[in-house]
Amino acid sequence: MKVFKPCFSLILLSLFFCLAGYAQQQNLPVQNNRWAIQPNGSILWKTDGRLPHADHIEMSGEKVSLWVGYRIDSPGLATITRTLVFPTFRMLPDDTRSHIAYTFQDNELPRIYIDNKVLTINNPPGVVTGDMPLKVNSISQHGIMLISAQAGNTGLVDIERSIFPSIDKPLAIERFKFTNVSNKPVTVAMEKLRRDVTTNPLTSKTSPHTVIMLSVDDGSRILQPGQSARFSICYLATDHPGALTPVDPDAEEKARENRVAEISRPLQLETPDSILNTEFAFAKIRATESIFKTKSGYMHGPGGLSYYAAIWANDQAEYISPYFAFSGDSIGNLSAMNCYRLFARYMNTQYKPIPSSIVAEGDTTWNGAGDRGDQAMIAYGASRYALTYGNIDSAKKLWPLITWCLEYSRRHINQQGVVTSDADELEGRFPAGKANLSTNCLYYDALISAALLGKQLHIGNKLTDQYNQQASQLKAAIEQYFGATINGYNTYKYYETNNTLRAWICMPLAMGIFDRSKGTIDALFSPQLWTADGLATEQGKDTFWDRSTLYALRGVLQAGETDKAIAFLRYYSRRRLLGEHVPYPVEAYPEGNQRHLSAESGLYCRIFIEGLFGIRPTGFNTFNCTPRLPKDWNNMALNNIHSFGTVFDLKIAKRSDGKIVVNVIKGEHKTTYIIRNGETASVKL
Repeated sequence: MKVFKPCFSLILLSLFFCLAGYAQQQNLPVQNNRWAIQPNGSILWKTDGRLPHADHIEMSGEKVSLWVGYRIDSPGLATITRTLVFPTFRMLPDDTRSHIAYTFQDNELPRIYIDNKVLTINNPPGVVTGDMPLKVNSISQHGIMLISAQAGNTGLVDIERSIFPSIDKPLAIERFKFTNVSNKPVTVAMEKLRRDVTTNPLTSKTSPHTVIMLSVDDGSRILQPGQSARFSICYLATDHPGALTPVDPDAEEKARENRVAEISRPLQLETPDSILNTEFAFAKIRATESIFKTKSGYMHGPGGLSYYAAIWANDQAEYISPYFAFSGDSIGNLSAMNCYRLFARYMNTQYKPIPSSIVAEGDTTWNGAGDRGDQAMIAYGASRYALTYGNIDSAKKLWPLITWCLEYSRRHINQQGVVTSDADELEGRFPAGKANLSTNCLYYDALISAALLGKQLHIGNKLTDQYNQQASQLKAAIEQYFGATINGYNTYKYYETNNTLRAWICMPLAMGIFDRSKGTIDALFSPQLWTADGLATEQGKDTFWDRSTLYALRGVLQAGETDKAIAFLRYYSRRRLLGEHVPYPVEAYPEGNQRHLSAESGLYCRIFIEGLFGIRPTGFNTFNCTPRLPKDWNNMALNNIHSFGTVFDLKIAKRSDGKIVVNVIKGEHKTTYIIRNGETASVKL
């Protein structure tokens, strides 16, 4: 145990070939799936070729995050690394990464014996050791990582190895289930083990923290043919190592299964494309599991071994919280309201900027990049959230924060009529000038949403009319200041002196500005920007951040380029769900090595909610619906939507005359809207 230093039928064949043909026309790379979707919603990789292969995945609960790195060598032997992050166990001084984290290797596990021979779990790459190496047959993912293996070629036992975090304790569990597949009794045994490490009392916050590796259900079992036995290893943190509560691995595994099911039941995507449906379901898991119960309340955290018990104006206020208003997850909605509450603490009469991030369970802040346009991010997210959630009391609590952030942005409008900021959400990694396109588009949408919200709160026409007028003026200024021809594309420059294509030229599309949609879409999907992993951050650079790709796919759908967007969306989804690094959207590369940061999964879901189904909140119980039904689909649905203060299904179907049927089903009541393709239905619930 060492200290870790704080750092994925026949019915679909016709559709498949159609989309594959379209993708080929778009010069998208050919993909070979490593993983396959299973009937139970999981994805499975059978390790019968293309070895060696390595990957990593993150799974989280309220008090722990578990990062599992795994490699399967050519003989099918596994090497697994487990890094446990305990977000609420902090060190001093307070900062973003002051949580404790520990890494556990295979060679630290208690030894397991099968008929008195050691099962070799630790297999260094390229090395086969011991008489009974653990040979992997398959790996599946669905909230729990499940490894199917066997003890060498003995034919004695099959092994099922599961790894998962506790949903509410600073605890992760690794389980081994042995099943006797021979025709004679087999003895299986695991050593008893407890290993403690305690942090330095002088630099531990509140008290010294102890991390423990502990065997559970250890000992010896005689298995008759067909019988099974389970052994467990627990990784936990405590400030009271002498008074541990017994761990119940069965109860913890069941709780994890139940939590995944709880996340999965609301907001279900139903399309003719199983890849999109499944990746949507997976993204919901990652988006929602990464919420940590801190002393300042529930705090959604990006993860990635770095970002826990902390919130950011982009990841939490802008990306994920508006998603939670659709999700039906009570903890998600608690985290959203808490996010905005925590940021609201930093409003001030001098209109100094709200910090970019509140870290260390709310005890301190990070503002290292200055004003990144954070106020526009917060106003955009909070106003969208308040409208969509549909609760007047929540909206009243959010209104002061929204109006303060809008006023802050207004005060930073330059002579050309656009909002200035020190940086953007990439914090100086790429140039953003004195005023950038992203901040201004967010501010534009926030003004429109705030005007709609103000009417719901009966604020009065004077302010709401003022917001609408400011939005109109800003839209004109965005065109004048950022509109440009870049490399022959009639699109946008990201900042005043920018002369290369940038991924964030997608932002006007995502915020409903379509004046330069054709040139922008052509630029986004051009060889200058589109790469095997989505959009390059800047033309000619290898760096990519999924968040811009996710915004772009949503924006292209909103702009009405449905079939082009679907081809690229399916390509992206297949790569993330069934390719080499699965099963969630990622943060970036090379930075972070494609960490499964959780807010990106929320952005993925919003491609469908706001792009494909075209839901745009207009009131506490009203929304505009501009569905973008692909030409080769006859129907699609979002079922069990929890938003606008109620629960409903949204079902879209194509009529024989080409018109679109929008059915809104609430309990036994159904309201039907008939629209032309591209038109908007104004829905009242």
